Amino acid sequence: MTSSLIPFPDTITTPRLVLRAPRAQDAKAINDAIRESFASLHQWMLWAREIPTLHETEEFARENASRYRRREDFPILLWERETDLLVGASGLHPRDWSVPSFEIGYWVRSSREGQGFVTETVEALTRAAFEHLHAERIVIRCDARNVRSARVAERAGYTLEATLRRDARAPDGHLRDTLQFVRLAGE
Repeated sequence: MTSSLIPFPDTITTPRLVLRAPRAQDAKAINDAIRESFASLHQWMLWAREIPTLHETEEFARENASRYRRREDFPILLWERETDLLVGASGLHPRDWSVPSFEIGYWVRSSREGQGFVTETVEALTRAAFEHLHAERIVIRCDARNVRSARVAERAGYTLEATLRRDARAPDGHLRDTLQFVRLAGE
């Protein structure tokens, strides 16, 4: 089956959020959220080496909107329903369509940390992956030192499957251990 033929909702609504693919006109909101949160993002995310320009963020939004439409990837923006503020970003990333297996990644803007928005997002994306994409396996990976990220996976019902020792470089260049959490269909 070609991934572009798989139906997946354009919008997922949760009690507090609207989850949807990026659009070109979202660039300023994305850039503002990254700027606000850069110190934290820079600590954990390899892509956050430098603050992107607005132009770079526009390119990111356009490219990711296109990838979503083609079902190559499912990048997601988290919009707070009450305020229409961009809370953060997530994604449901295909890893192996033959299984099918996916990985969920996420970040939240600094002013909305600790309010459960990421857990709400992960729970919604997990349901959507099992329901619409017939996922058999969904993985969340994080630096072993990123306790907040690990707690999101645990709250969303994921099980720690492995600690991958020295398996990746952290943004600061040091070798890191990676925690790998998993949910399987039917769990």
